[in-house]
Amino acid sequence: MNRIVYNLYCDESCHNEGDNIPVMVLGCVWCEVGEMQRIKEQLRAIKRRHGLAPTFETKWTKVSAGKLDFYADVIEYFLSDPKLRFRGVLVPDKEKLNHEKFGQNHDDWYYKMYFTMLKYVISPSHAYRIYLDVKDTRGGPKTRDLHNVLSNNIFDFNNKTVERVEQIRSHESEILQLTDLLIGAVGYANRGLETSAAKQSLLAQLRARLGPKALTQTASFSSTKFNLLVWAAQETAG
Repeated sequence: MNRIVYNLYCDESCHNEGDNIPVMVLGCVWCEVGEMQRIKEQLRAIKRRHGLAPTFETKWTKVSAGKLDFYADVIEYFLSDPKLRFRGVLVPDKEKLNHEKFGQNHDDWYYKMYFTMLKYVISPSHAYRIYLDVKDTRGGPKTRDLHNVLSNNIFDFNNKTVERVEQIRSHESEILQLTDLLIGAVGYANRGLETSAAKQSLLAQLRARLGPKALTQTASFSSTKFNLLVWAAQETAG
């Protein structure tokens, strides 16, 4: 088997402790490094078609009636391009967490969830470069910890499989912006919100192509295009 290098672009929604939002979503969009430039150009071409500058940042919070056609095209592109895949972890209720019981704080748990998300993507047969959206000024040491945990899990002590884990800012990456859009959709669906007809339209678009429960239930392992895990706090020591 040829060794392939993959880039994984990771983001999270509603991850802060005590934010009064029970639902949390982690996600990554990933693809082969060799496909990166083509995908970037395609996503920027969609922006141009809709009269947006290449620097326009695609974000779930920016979805509106006026930009619905643009966001629908972005989602259609993701769904249609076989080289793009999504893996996510949905935490339905952060209020059920008991960090003290497991000897951890919220940041420790946050990176354990990243490990839970990524460990099923990573195969020792290939190589991976993982990029996390900048969370806060404490992220540097935690990304190093995550790199070590991921590597040690597969005995990758020389980092030949998990080549790097780094932080980047979302405006630097078209694919990281796509991750933001998809995890935003998952979070919106699971919070039961109905505040935006445009956002509801995008949910309907995703459900029509992926299945009616794709945004709210754990996917089968065979679902490689859009793979979501619903994580239950009461069933794990994580």
